[in-house]
Amino acid sequence: MLNIHPANAFRDNYIWIIHNQNYAVVIDPGIATPVIEYLQLKKLQLCAILITHHHNDHTGGIVELIKLSDIPVYGPGNESIATISNPVQQNDIVSLQEISLNLTVLDTPGHTRGHIAYYGSNPWNMIFCGDTLFSCGCGRIFEGSAAQLYQSLQKISQLPEDTLIYCAHEYTLGNIQFARTVDPENRKLNEFAITAQELRHKNTPTIPATLALEKAINPFLRCDHQQIINSAQNYSGKPMQNPENVFAVLREWKNKF
Repeated sequence: MLNIHPANAFRDNYIWIIHNQNYAVVIDPGIATPVIEYLQLKKLQLCAILITHHHNDHTGGIVELIKLSDIPVYGPGNESIATISNPVQQNDIVSLQEISLNLTVLDTPGHTRGHIAYYGSNPWNMIFCGDTLFSCGCGRIFEGSAAQLYQSLQKISQLPEDTLIYCAHEYTLGNIQFARTVDPENRKLNEFAITAQELRHKNTPTIPATLALEKAINPFLRCDHQQIINSAQNYSGKPMQNPENVFAVLREWKNKF
């Protein structure tokens, strides 16, 4: 049986630990301590580390973790991360035999130039998308372009509707505030706002959400919907020519929100 545990780090990071009864894989360990504590608690042996991009809050724990054992570190081939032993890119398969899981690499640039995500379809559909897609939001653009990030989100949106979105930050409540400003009449969004508030009140993660839910409530995945187009046009004072233009306006608006 496969388990996915969100180890809390820093103020709002999630370090995902995928494990069975004996072995574990960790994704984006910005710090080693919560990972080590969980491994010891569950008596697990770490067998691999997966990295989505080079930011320190996703990579800072690698050095300490690889001191525990000689394990592979997978990460984006288009970024310079000294601790990566196995660089990967679009369509590569990461075979994690100890936990019987295969993950397909997706290139998802935008947040950073070489950002990647990891998609698996067995035992269920799941994607570990780092800082590309968040619940009700998306990542900031640091090195890539709005066009790149838009295309990355479109790539993710083509996955099966029941895909669970395992992103790397608990940004949901803040993202909902922005989403409701852009899309105030969205019934599913307003319902999810209540659910998310209840979860956070209990200190329970709002993550993961399904892709189907995100496509219904996340304005960054709804740039072809008339309400989103209207809001982007009202904000910018300019007619929107295509969904990519709408996305660029939304991302700039969110930066200042």
